Amino acid sequence: MVVPKFIRAENAENQPKLPAVKSKASIILYGGERTRAAAVLWYLEELGISYQYKKLNIAAGENKQPEYLAINPMGKVPSLVDNDFSVWESGAILWYLAAKYGQMPEDLATQAQINQWIIFANSTLGNGLFLEDRRETEMPRLLSPLNEILLENPYLMGESFTVADVAVGYYLYMAKLLFNLDWQEYPAVIDYLDRLTQRQAFKDTLGQR
Repeated sequence: MVVPKFIRAENAENQPKLPAVKSKASIILYGGERTRAAAVLWYLEELGISYQYKKLNIAAGENKQPEYLAINPMGKVPSLVDNDFSVWESGAILWYLAAKYGQMPEDLATQAQINQWIIFANSTLGNGLFLEDRRETEMPRLLSPLNEILLENPYLMGESFTVADVAVGYYLYMAKLLFNLDWQEYPAVIDYLDRLTQRQAFKDTLGQR
């Protein structure tokens, strides 16, 4: 596995500029502190491919500079550049990487199920766990059926780890890390998180938090 070179963006007091690209890797991931770029970093490590991570200083406005807005006009992170192609939104990036590197099944039905979990993670699960006014009611609604699914299989798609587990696992892990929630009613979810956090790619990325 190629160990990524992390390059910290330099802080400029007046006009912050994006850090220069020094790596020859075709994949460049733009991210920042406390962003969903962490989920993409995890998956890049799972794939074992060469990439460069460019950590933008959001407070200094590096994500609002013209160079970055040419990549993502919304000025948000993460974004990924692959040679002359760019894609943003963490779910879309995860799907793209899985498809490009042979981790997406050929049949449309299974592809749709994987995409379903990615969208679920970034919309339903993320909002349900991270919006305070929804958490109390949404947590049991979401985690109870998820617990039942994980009682039957070690991973969301069955016996094998997939990009769907990165998408969902990221939000579960961050919620468990950040909020004082009672997870005792969801033992299969706890076991699932234990499996995910034991993966070396996880330890090398999200596990460093």
